Amino acid sequence: MTGTLLSIGHGYSAQALEPLLLPRGWTIIGTTRSTDKARAMTERGVTPLIWPGNPLPLAQATHLLTSVSPRDDDPVLAAHGANIARATHLRWVGYLSTIGVYGDQQGGWVDEDTIPNAASARAQARVQAETAWQNACNTAGVRLHIFRLAGIYGTGRGPIAKLREGRAQRVVKPGQYFSRIHQADIGQALDLAIHSDIGSRVYNLCDDQPAPPQDVLAYAARIAGLPVPPEVPFEDADLSPMARSFYADSKRVRNDRIKRELGLKLLYPDYESGLRAILDAEG
Repeated sequence: MTGTLLSIGHGYSAQALEPLLLPRGWTIIGTTRSTDKARAMTERGVTPLIWPGNPLPLAQATHLLTSVSPRDDDPVLAAHGANIARATHLRWVGYLSTIGVYGDQQGGWVDEDTIPNAASARAQARVQAETAWQNACNTAGVRLHIFRLAGIYGTGRGPIAKLREGRAQRVVKPGQYFSRIHQADIGQALDLAIHSDIGSRVYNLCDDQPAPPQDVLAYAARIAGLPVPPEVPFEDADLSPMARSFYADSKRVRNDRIKRELGLKLLYPDYESGLRAILDAEG
């Protein structure tokens, strides 16, 4: 199967589809606000579109993926919701959400049947956006896959990059767990979903090993041959308001559904293998 993917907000996560779809003859139309990023897309074989600023070519798309974060509402639906609700020609819609919708679970496990418990305004907007996208796709009769992503890392992004840039703090908050997902595994999960025949569904997208963030940072420093930063109590850490808000939620996320239904076999089931792969890719 080939088609045309309209990737709205074609950033780090969505770019993982490029080496999977383009060699098979797919067309990817990627939106961006940046002319520099648009030029880089062209060099990679993606058709760039500056948006907002130009109409979305919904009529050309067979598949649609949106990575755009909501504000008070979802910017894509606010501008094009009526057209999307009439886009009966679409074969698939994907929405990249976040495990932040589950809120704080005090280190407990969650799965897709866990009722969202979003506390922050940012996470509450995600819950509302998920519902809005499902309503639009129901009206159009198009299947929607919502992917609740864990913390994203990969080449050029994550603990190794932070250590090298001198931005890493080994913050310790007792009982804190974060889940993660490697960029390459995002790509293969989206690819499997696009080529599946499964109807509308919500999937957690994370690896098998939720872990305290200070453990991950220490491991990254050791394998990269960098000094292990000293531990800093959460109360004393120099964190931005955004970074501090992440520590308000502690949970461990299950990924059984996406493995069972889409057949996902993680390339990097734990942070150790993912971080080693980043170093190997650097040579």
